[in-house]
Amino acid sequence: MRKHTTGAVLFTCSMLLVGLGVAHQAIAQNVAAPYPKMAPIDQYLMPDRQAEIALARSAAPDAISRDATVVILGRHGYETAVQGKNGFVCFVGRSWSAAFDWDEFWNPKVKAADCLNPQAARSIWPIIELRARMVMAGRSNAEVLSALKAAYENKHLPDLESGAMDYMMSKSSYLTDQGGHNMPHVMFYTRVKDGKDWGSGVEGSPIMSSPYWFFAPTEPSQMKGLPPILVFLVAVPNWSDGTPASMSSH
Repeated sequence: MRKHTTGAVLFTCSMLLVGLGVAHQAIAQNVAAPYPKMAPIDQYLMPDRQAEIALARSAAPDAISRDATVVILGRHGYETAVQGKNGFVCFVGRSWSAAFDWDEFWNPKVKAADCLNPQAARSIWPIIELRARMVMAGRSNAEVLSALKAAYENKHLPDLESGAMDYMMSKSSYLTDQGGHNMPHVMFYTRVKDGKDWGSGVEGSPIMSSPYWFFAPTEPSQMKGLPPILVFLVAVPNWSDGTPASMSSH
């Protein structure tokens, strides 16, 4: 696997955790963000409703996604397109579901298929849903962050549930300008404080990790009011349709 791809696959679901290495490099070098502001709303939307449903379902194997609830992005936020029955929620994540200091935070090309398990659907999905409503209302990065902190303070957002995870195994996702499709993987949302506890990032380990809210907060106040969440990513060998993923091609 190419080095730049490894740094770019940390997409967090519904929140986009891609670009960890790229973000750190940009911060260190003071590189200007390629997407300094929100694009026109239409650029974040998918005009074909059925295409968005199909992309969302492709996040996970059919045995999971065929019975999942599917939500699609509308002009006022996410809306239910298909009511499921297994507790999973599949959707197409946009760039602004990522870490707040990601340099592609406003990249309208990002279309990332996610399928959250029931625990993540109950505790991660409300975060993504709130962010979507705020962004589609034209709110800034800072305003979205402020709204999340207020929601936690007022207990309008739930605590992270143990066992929360996310399938991201779609061939058709566009996760980042750095690395194209990247690789099929699953992610685990945890309260773990140190990635080393899972062997993250050490030589030979299949596991990577990244903080959920900021790749590298510049001051403690940025994290004040937000629950610490560490996301672990584990690469898997096949795409959701069962075909092998060729890591060397990305």
